[in-house]
Amino acid sequence: MYNTSLRIVNNASDAEDVLQESFASAFQHLDRFDYSSTFGAWLKRIVVNNSINVLRKRKLAFIDISESSAGDMQETELPDEENIQLKVAAIKKAMAHLPNGYRSVLSLLLFEGYDYEETGEILNISPSTVRTQYHRAKQKLLHTLKQETSDE
Repeated sequence: MYNTSLRIVNNASDAEDVLQESFASAFQHLDRFDYSSTFGAWLKRIVVNNSINVLRKRKLAFIDISESSAGDMQETELPDEENIQLKVAAIKKAMAHLPNGYRSVLSLLLFEGYDYEETGEILNISPSTVRTQYHRAKQKLLHTLKQETSDE
C-alpha cells in the first residue's frame, strides 16, 4: 500500500501520511466494507483515492481533451523502445521527474492495473483524457530514459 501511494504522490512523507490516513479511515468505516471484493482491494482503493486527494491539494490540473488543441499537435518521433535498456532504478528516477498528472496516470494504468475508465473515475477525468495523458506520459518517460541512456 505504501508503494502504491508513493508511486502516485512521489513523496515519502506524503505517502506515509496517506497510508496512516487510509488505515484509520478503513477501520473507522469498516461497517461500509460489503465483501464484494477482498479487504486488500478495498483498502487499496482507499489508498489510491487518498493519494489522488493529496495531488489535488497540490493543484493537480488535467486538461480535458475536448478543450485542448491535442488534435492539432504534430506527431513527434518516438524513441525506439526495443533499443532502450530499461533498468528499474532508471525508470523510478524518470518517473519521479514526470509531472503529477502523468505520473498518476502511468501508475494507475501500468502498476495498479486499472483500465482507462476506472482511472478516469479515480482522477475525475474522461477516459479519452486518460488515453491522451497516458500517451504523452509514455512519450515523455521514453524520451527521458533515452536521454539518460545517451548521457552515460
